Amino acid sequence: MKFERESEEIIKYVGGKENIISLVHCATRLRFKLKDTSKTNKEELLKMKDVLSVVNSGGQYQVVIGNKVTDYFETIIKKAVLQGQNTEEQGEKVSIVSKIFESISGAFSPLIPALAGAGMIKALLTILTTMKWMSDTSSTYAILSAAGNAVFYFLPIFLGITLAIKLGANPYVGGVIGAALLDPNFTALIGAKGGANFFGMPVTAIDYSFGVFPIFVAIFIYYYVDKLLKKIILKDLQLFLVPMISLLVMVPLTVILFGPIATNVGDAISNIFMGLFEFNRVIAGAAIGIAMPFLAVLGLHWGFTPITLQNLATMGGDPIEGAAVAAVFAQIGIAIGLFMKVRKSKKNSELKVLAGSTAVTGILAGVTEPIIYGIILRYRRMIPVLAIAGGIGGGICGVFGVTCNAYVFHNIFSMPVYTPFLGYILGIGTALVLGAVLSYFFGLSKEECEEGNEEVAFDEDDGIEEILSPIEGLQIELSEVEDEVFASGTIGNGMAIIPSKGEVVSPVNGTITTIFPTKHAIGITSDKGVEILIHVGLNTTMLDGKYYTTHMNAGDKVKKGDKIVSFDKDKIEGEGYSIVTPIILTNTNDLADVIVKENKHIKIGTPVIKVVY
Repeated sequence: MKFERESEEIIKYVGGKENIISLVHCATRLRFKLKDTSKTNKEELLKMKDVLSVVNSGGQYQVVIGNKVTDYFETIIKKAVLQGQNTEEQGEKVSIVSKIFESISGAFSPLIPALAGAGMIKALLTILTTMKWMSDTSSTYAILSAAGNAVFYFLPIFLGITLAIKLGANPYVGGVIGAALLDPNFTALIGAKGGANFFGMPVTAIDYSFGVFPIFVAIFIYYYVDKLLKKIILKDLQLFLVPMISLLVMVPLTVILFGPIATNVGDAISNIFMGLFEFNRVIAGAAIGIAMPFLAVLGLHWGFTPITLQNLATMGGDPIEGAAVAAVFAQIGIAIGLFMKVRKSKKNSELKVLAGSTAVTGILAGVTEPIIYGIILRYRRMIPVLAIAGGIGGGICGVFGVTCNAYVFHNIFSMPVYTPFLGYILGIGTALVLGAVLSYFFGLSKEECEEGNEEVAFDEDDGIEEILSPIEGLQIELSEVEDEVFASGTIGNGMAIIPSKGEVVSPVNGTITTIFPTKHAIGITSDKGVEILIHVGLNTTMLDGKYYTTHMNAGDKVKKGDKIVSFDKDKIEGEGYSIVTPIILTNTNDLADVIVKENKHIKIGTPVIKVVY
């Protein structure tokens, strides 16, 4: 299993197996439902390498992982033995609004890959037909269109399943309720002469394909019907009587009452947002461009998904996502701007890697949570930059009336689904450029630009150890060492120093395991088990100990800073030998991670390597 140790730590820091009621995940987040959030340890979670942020919102304890979330999810599910867990078990009480958003999120999260994949097929078909590479009347187009439309057309079935799972009802009965709304026997009643009725009661037959709100209402009611029937029906008869009665009650009630009412409510909600655009498209677009990233932080952006799907079904396009796309590209612009700011500097290498990788992920996949949590919320100057870039970009999209015409992630591959295309390009282009320029010039303070060069010790705990510099000098990468064995990492991971002084001290608390007879190489094992080789000079074994003086012996206990060996660097170089000193962790393969801190000139005692067990 991947990330086995890390997953165990997450389980521990969310309060242990016994504190977890259920777990789902979306594109970047592990979404825990917990019995008691007071048992969690947010501080320890945030110290973990892959954890970008922790958010407690909407009745879910969300651990933001990023692109590795699926691997973590699968491992945690197995480690915590969550399969078959009772989803009806109660956690902390949350507000009705939180429950609604949690239910929406839980219902849509499992469907996101299918919705996004199908949406991209629709985008591909748009390109193929626009470029006249495929006819929209061909059988090939019909087959591919079926692949792109199916998940949306049968959305009531899929949501019936996922929402029932989320609530704790029978998912297959939930799916059947959704399927009944799409059955040809029912759809044939739509527009039937003389109308339709159920035992004399009038029925308004509606096309529920692509619908969201009716099935949400139906499954919420079904959940309580299911619970009631299980209480009053003998256990031996529940197998067939509970689903039979549920279907007999829910399907007629849905088509007579819940379906039409929910459809009207959905239309009304959609009309409210559309009214905002009709009132002032600039204000509406700017508001969405500003607000959407911050709603995503709280997980509240899921509330727009039913509205988006409703707009796609009834109007063929959604102006909400047509404006929200600007916020996505504003975030990408911020990542690009910060990458350009620090790319040529050896300072803050962590930000350089993070900004570069998250920008690529945003451009290609439309996943920007790592930018929000890893960069924007960390460097608070980015917040007004995001608001300005996203707001202006969203306002431009609003002016042009940009709509998103398929459910897609906002990335470069989904460009064909936005109309008008000119307004879309101007909106996202402005947001991206503003995000990049503002973050480049105003995003970081001088101190933040130099983060990573500060001589600050790493926090140590039971699973982490810091290795201090045993020598003063200029740090170089191991790959720059002119010795193939060291440079290739064959012996282990580490770094190298070009000494400016001829003194070697202990980088850890531990024991000297070896001092070579030639005195140029020292082996130390730390008290926590890290095996360190300090090799003073290259090929200096040929000197047979000349110019080296030892101050300790093999077997001696040492503390950080204890002097072990002195050497005359000028005389060693005078003999034609390099004094480049590799510092290698020889048991690298037994360690979970080795993180080399990037420095320039370093003093003895500067933290240089972080070891994770």
